[in-house]
Order: sequence, then C-alpha cells, then structure tokens
Amino acid sequence: MRVVIAEDSILLRDGLIRLLAANGIEVVEAVGDAEAALVAVERHQPDLALLDVRMPPTHTDEGLRAALVIRAQWPGVALLILSQYVEERYAADLLASTTSSVGYLLKDRVADVDEFVDSLRRVADGGTALDPEVVAQLLLRRDKSSLHRLTDRERETLSLMAEGRSNTGIARALHVSESAIAKHVNAIFTKLDMPTTSGDHRRVLAVLQYLSE
Repeated sequence: MRVVIAEDSILLRDGLIRLLAANGIEVVEAVGDAEAALVAVERHQPDLALLDVRMPPTHTDEGLRAALVIRAQWPGVALLILSQYVEERYAADLLASTTSSVGYLLKDRVADVDEFVDSLRRVADGGTALDPEVVAQLLLRRDKSSLHRLTDRERETLSLMAEGRSNTGIARALHVSESAIAKHVNAIFTKLDMPTTSGDHRRVLAVLQYLSE
C-alpha cells in the first residue's frame, strides 16, 4: 500500500511515517499543508491519503477541503481523515457524496497501533472507518422517532456497524455469537425501514448513509 500523509505537526508526521513503515506500508510523501498534499497526490496517485483536518494557513478545515478535492479529481484514492476533536460537520461533509474508501478518526486512536493500521487497511480496501465518538454524535443527531424502536443491544450493533466493523468484529466486541449479531442486523434494518442486502460491506454503507442524512 502506498500512502501520502498531510500533517502539520512534525512530531506526529514523523511518528506516522515510522508507524506505517513498521507495518509494511509505504509512505511515498509526507507534507505539512493541504496544498502540498494535493500536489503529492497528483504526483504519486497513492492508494490512500492520510490528512489532518486542520492545517496551515488558517488551521480550520484545509484538510477536509483537500479531501473533497481529492475525492472529486482522483476518486481512486482512499481517504482517512484525522482530527483532534469530534467535528460532526466535517464528518457529515465527508460522507455526503459517498461512504466507500473513507475514514474519520480522532488522533487519539493512533495510539492503538493495531486498530489504527486495521482501520487504514480497511479504508484502502474500499471500506469505512468512523471513530466511535463521531458515530455517537451522528446517532444523537438522528430523529429519535426512528431510533427509539431499537433495543440497547441493537443500538450498540448499529454503532459498531457504522464504525465499519464486520459481523465477526461486532460479535467479538460484544462477546456474543455471530448468529446473534446477524439477528440484530436484520432487526435493525426492519425497524429502520431499510432494505437488507447480502453483503456486510453494503449493509455498513447503507447504515452510514442513513446516519449521515
């Protein structure tokens, strides 16, 4: 996998380079601002661009805007956004057009190396990776007239699905069987009036679309 990193913190940028290299992931270029990120993506056409939300010159939403440009001009490049805080608006903007090959994680998640690398690989493979805190905010924003029909366990399942986890991953996290999770998933789609599909990936995308409306 080939990755472009855009992060204005030198320490974090260097740390990400070392972390990815240690896990067999090639960083083709690492830059400190959004403009340089666009140049690097055009030059290298990487598998994934790893972008900080806030970068020079204004430290507001440069990384997000760069991500949207990348999505429009180089749709084959997966996107993983890092943010210091939960910024629901940015997550919603990122998910507005598509929910494949995209991730939004808080920087604290980098400390869990295995989970972070797994999320990065999942996004590069066409999947999704949403931070649990972001998912929680999106869930709270939904109309309770729909979500109140879910049981507590179904809410937990929905949250983990929206993070991009497979049924196996959800079962492991909740310490239940995969067959139990399959039943919860079917119940969620029934209660939210959403069509079921045959693939876990498509189910996750459908849920993400629902959450981002």
